[in-house]
Amino acid sequence: MNDEKTAGEQETGMPGEFAGSTPAGSQETPPAGTGEAPPEGPGKKKRPRIFYIVAAVLVLAGAGVLAFFTIPSFHVLLHIHPGDNAATAVHGVSAKYTCGMHPFIISDKPGNCPICGMTLTKIEDAGTTTAAGGGAPKGERKLLFYRHPMKPGVTSPVPAKDEMGMDYVPVYEDEAKGGGAGVDLPEGYATVQVGMERVRMAGIQSAPAVREAISHPVRAVGIVVPDERSVRRIQSKVEGWVEKLHTNYVGQMVMKGQPLLEIYSPDLVATQREYMLAMAGVDRMKESPYEDAREMSSGLAQAARTRLKLFDVPESSIAELERTGKVQRTVTLNAPVSGYVTGKDVFEGTRVMPGMDLLTVTDLSRVWIEADLYEYEAQAVRVGQTATLETVADSGAKLKGRVAFIYPTFSPETRTLKVRFEFPNPGLRLKPQMYANVALDLHSVTGVVVPDSALIETGVRVIAFVDSGTGSFEPREVKVGVRGSGKAQILSGVKEGEKVAVGANFLLDSESKLRAALTKMTGGASAPPQPPPQPQTTPPPKSQSPPKPQPQPKPQPQGQVDHTGHGGAR
Repeated sequence: MNDEKTAGEQETGMPGEFAGSTPAGSQETPPAGTGEAPPEGPGKKKRPRIFYIVAAVLVLAGAGVLAFFTIPSFHVLLHIHPGDNAATAVHGVSAKYTCGMHPFIISDKPGNCPICGMTLTKIEDAGTTTAAGGGAPKGERKLLFYRHPMKPGVTSPVPAKDEMGMDYVPVYEDEAKGGGAGVDLPEGYATVQVGMERVRMAGIQSAPAVREAISHPVRAVGIVVPDERSVRRIQSKVEGWVEKLHTNYVGQMVMKGQPLLEIYSPDLVATQREYMLAMAGVDRMKESPYEDAREMSSGLAQAARTRLKLFDVPESSIAELERTGKVQRTVTLNAPVSGYVTGKDVFEGTRVMPGMDLLTVTDLSRVWIEADLYEYEAQAVRVGQTATLETVADSGAKLKGRVAFIYPTFSPETRTLKVRFEFPNPGLRLKPQMYANVALDLHSVTGVVVPDSALIETGVRVIAFVDSGTGSFEPREVKVGVRGSGKAQILSGVKEGEKVAVGANFLLDSESKLRAALTKMTGGASAPPQPPPQPQTTPPPKSQSPPKPQPQPKPQPQGQVDHTGHGGAR
């Protein structure tokens, strides 16, 4: 019975299995005494490998969680919280350090940025910011509210985050009102607040406004020309021939009264004879009892002598004629002025006619400089103003002259006005047709003067940034007077002794305009704080189920940080 029961159980086996078959996944046991080990299945090979992989993953995950919560730089690198740094900067009183490339990296001690490796710089104004709604200590900035970084019209009374996790930007009282201690700021500008360390890093330089004399210099290039009042042309008043030339070449220096040439003229010989006959008649009529006869003979002699003088016969030649009584065949013409022979049109033996130019003598002791000035410069030029001259040939020498004449018409080709200057010419330094640089000072005045680089031209107005000395720069609209030598006179807007930005002020200009635009969008200090905006969702199509609404980030009180996603709140 027992044997039959055991055989029946073996034949029956598990339900769904045939007798004599082996269950799936089971191994046949070899007969005892054969000495063969049971074969290993594939399941036993995979189980140790899976165990090792799971163990390695758990170890790595644990190490990451441990580093995340124990190493601050690793924590910041993986999960950036600008609000943490802002809250720490608000309540911290110790020195803070930040990265210039990554401002959200803030540390309590010096070191290097964990992202870029740059040396952290000290935040000078760390710990001076006050909480929203709290009183600001004397000399510190008062925080009004926080605005949305992308939608300036949305504000919050406490630090908050937008839909993308970005922190709200703080708005201070001086930014909202424009700052400036009661001074009206130009439209579109706002006061710029920066730390002294950032002033040095940006290269912003300041210079004081001083009271001194300033003038507007005008420089022009002119050409040396002879003084037309010192030019003499030697002409013949009678017909004749040149017998002898005492001046044989152009450029020869002659003195006043020096003989220039000798001319033979039949008219001059006849006039000399007439004079001699008239003089003889005067001698004969001295014994005449008739007064009319004596006067007539004397008048004829005087007329003949005057004719000789009108023919440019020198007085010495007439005196020689009266002394000797001999008629001279040629008459010598002398130089009327001292100067240089600048023109020679005759040679010995040349026949001359009345009115013909023989020689030209020019006095170059004083010369003219004719220069062209632009329209805006010529309006301030006056006759008699002092001018200074320099030449390329003699750059070390400077001569002083004056404005002698201003031409009444403009040149239609160059749109310039020609001005004539008069200068002395010692040693003949200035030669005709030489180029010269003329400079004259216009509008010499005394007033508040600043460097010209402190002014920003907008096309409509001029802006200057006044440095208060504490890293605050206030934009002011100024009126400019005389400019010259890299300086400008300030008529209004800046007082004597105030400092103005003269270097990198274009950075201040852009920053001031940006802050003014943001303040205008937020409505200034009068803008009431508003809660963060709710996301707008579009209705889904009927065929789709509506998406689940995303939870909105709640404003975090100052000094508290949301660590959701870090393993829960702490």
